[in-house]
Amino acid sequence: MYKILIVEDDFTIAALLEKHLAKWGFIASYVTDFNKVLEKFADFEPQLVLMDISLPFFNGYHWCAQIRQISKVPIIFLSSASDNINIVMAVNMGADDFIAKPFDFNVLVAKIQALLRRTYSFQGQTKLLEHKGAILNLSDTTLRYQEKKVELTKNEFKILQILLENEGRTVSRSEIMKRLWESDSFIDDNTLTVNIARLRKKLEEIGLIDFVLTKKGFGYQVGE
Repeated sequence: MYKILIVEDDFTIAALLEKHLAKWGFIASYVTDFNKVLEKFADFEPQLVLMDISLPFFNGYHWCAQIRQISKVPIIFLSSASDNINIVMAVNMGADDFIAKPFDFNVLVAKIQALLRRTYSFQGQTKLLEHKGAILNLSDTTLRYQEKKVELTKNEFKILQILLENEGRTVSRSEIMKRLWESDSFIDDNTLTVNIARLRKKLEEIGLIDFVLTKKGFGYQVGE
């Protein structure tokens, strides 16, 4: 079942879209905090985004560009500003389609279905993990935070993935080493300490201070 994220300033329209899409078997959700569009995107993991141009704080072009840095998920712009300049701008920023308001719901659904068929017949879905604004892309092993990107080694990536997948609980050192062993990257206890230190240094360089916490006698977890 496909999930669709709605980024629409008018909550009445957003709610109507959510309800109508549900009738067609989609799982839809809309953004309510326009300062955290990217975080919502990472948490919800949609297969398609419906994006308005006029939004609080940053416009739809900004968020389209931000999403394009971490995902190839199809994006359809919905806007009453349907002049050629805005259509060209939307496409240049990475949009896949542009539908002018007011629109017919059935036409919109038909376009959504066609775009989903084209997209997911040829490519897999991108998996993202998000915590406190940091987004780990499981497809390319990169971490992004506030428009900064950091490349991680195989061990650093695996450690961070384990901690993010277990958000809210402490993961023991032995459990982390066991996971690394299963991925053919066995490391001893001291090497784990070195990898954690290197990971923390990279996180701090992009502004993520105290992102990985040590729980003495237990293990590690991501900061709350």
